[in-house]
Amino acid sequence: MDDWRGMSAGDLGRAIGAGRIDPVDLTEAFLGACDSHAYTDRIYTVLTPDRARAEARAASERAKNGVRRGLLDGVPISWKDLFDSAGVATEAGSALLQGRVPDTDAEVLARATRAGLVCLGKTHMSELAFSGLGLNPAYRGSVEAGTPPNVNDPALIPGGSSSGAATSVGYGLAAAGIGSDTGGSVRVPAAWNDVVGLKTTSSRLSLKGVVPLAARFDTVGPLARTVEDCAHLLAVMEGGRAPDLRGATLTGRRFLLLEPYSRDVREAPGAGFSAAVERMARAGARIETGSVDGIEEAMDLSAVLFAPEAYGTWKDVIEAAPDKMFPRILERFRGGSEVSGPDFVASWQRLDALRDSWLAQTAGYDAVILPTVPNLPPDTQRLMTDADYYVTENLLTLRNTRVGNLMGLCGLSLPTGVPSTGLMLLCPPMAEERLLRLGAAAEAALA
Repeated sequence: MDDWRGMSAGDLGRAIGAGRIDPVDLTEAFLGACDSHAYTDRIYTVLTPDRARAEARAASERAKNGVRRGLLDGVPISWKDLFDSAGVATEAGSALLQGRVPDTDAEVLARATRAGLVCLGKTHMSELAFSGLGLNPAYRGSVEAGTPPNVNDPALIPGGSSSGAATSVGYGLAAAGIGSDTGGSVRVPAAWNDVVGLKTTSSRLSLKGVVPLAARFDTVGPLARTVEDCAHLLAVMEGGRAPDLRGATLTGRRFLLLEPYSRDVREAPGAGFSAAVERMARAGARIETGSVDGIEEAMDLSAVLFAPEAYGTWKDVIEAAPDKMFPRILERFRGGSEVSGPDFVASWQRLDALRDSWLAQTAGYDAVILPTVPNLPPDTQRLMTDADYYVTENLLTLRNTRVGNLMGLCGLSLPTGVPSTGLMLLCPPMAEERLLRLGAAAEAALA
């Protein structure tokens, strides 16, 4: 059964369909692993064994009767603690929301349940999802209690804000995890924990029942072992069909290697990315280096767009008890109060124009590629004691992923084979099917 915990969600689903794995046994294997694992409390905020067992029994009966609801029927996964789950605390990594228990499931969780997926529980995250590091010393009273360990070195940060979602997969405590991405919160922890992470286009998946950060940027996305898993999880949460990934190829596909974001990176991420690009080229990809006019202006607008929406959403809750927050996260939220309404509106209008310009300039390419994250995971304890280190690493961590959010794109992070480094592909809005086929072909080239 331990072998099951290292299998992809798709392979587990096929084994269920062939009668080689019973969903009840599979769920017990994951729950048993969670019961005995040293880091479970740092990865999961709460396990839901009663719900998981009931859903597994139903999936088992469907499998026996030949009426499975899809490939992932009976597969156990985790959910970031900002997706509402009926009767179970959903606190978004914040002491401000302690005791918040919704009455209904988030729409994407409800759809996954109807498709037969098994909910193992809720995973830790950055405070109110407002950090790419995954550091959370405020939620459970200490750094260790609220911050999952990185899969490659427990002393390092996991990446955020979907920190527990990524590590639940990386440590074999879930077949996949569902997270969210506002500025890189799926792709950063995916890269740093060597899993695949899909950032969907804004509005492609429902945000109903999802605790918000900045709703115009918030997106839902899966973290999993394979591109195929991400494709099927997207289909489940959307209520649609997964794209056919068979025959996906890099031959003749044209990619823009985005400068300076692909060059201005630290040694290990740069080495992992360069090796991955070389393997893509050997598989037939046409890779050209270039820049996109206007992206630096868009990056400058990010301070005027993210924090004001986040602070506007949470101002009353935050100011009722600001002492419950990690001071650095509190400072980021309060920075939104310094932006005027007219500046916020004008900045969005300008960003919309820059998005149109991006699409025009990149129209001749199948995708844009760049390193997912320019740096390796920072040391957790040093982030707490070295203010300059915290600022430098926090800003750098989200630099590359934020391109996708600002430009309104869909994005995919793939492991490069060098620990805690990723290759990111970006495609136009609502082009997830193209992105996933390219991702499947790149995944094969990088294997």
